[in-house]
Amino acid sequence: MKKISLFLVILFILAACSSVKPGIGGEWKLVSYGDAANPTPALPNVDTSIQFDSGKMSGNVGCNGFGGAYELGGDQITFSGVMSTMMYCEETSAQEQAVLAVFSDGAKLPTQLNGSTLTIASADGASVVTLMRK
Repeated sequence: MKKISLFLVILFILAACSSVKPGIGGEWKLVSYGDAANPTPALPNVDTSIQFDSGKMSGNVGCNGFGGAYELGGDQITFSGVMSTMMYCEETSAQEQAVLAVFSDGAKLPTQLNGSTLTIASADGASVVTLMRK
């Protein structure tokens, strides 16, 4: 009986741990961007996705795909080698430009992970990108 009870306890702990997604790894959607004091909501009816996985990031916040590398250090993230396709899409252009401006190469950017919300601020703190876990 003790072996069965111990097995059930271990199974419960493993099940609880498997549902927790540590750090920023995984898929996110854009919630808002722009001015830190008054962010602009993401465009409605535009599917957005940003993936963070083992030091690589990729995504699409409206029209163009982008990708690059990232490195976490405490509560800061540094992006490098960020590249994007270059199609012009009038409806999503401002949103894409604002998000990619925050994901600029080399700057150590402050991050805040609060439950299922991730906020990444620009190096000067004037702009933010807020993401929600998908």
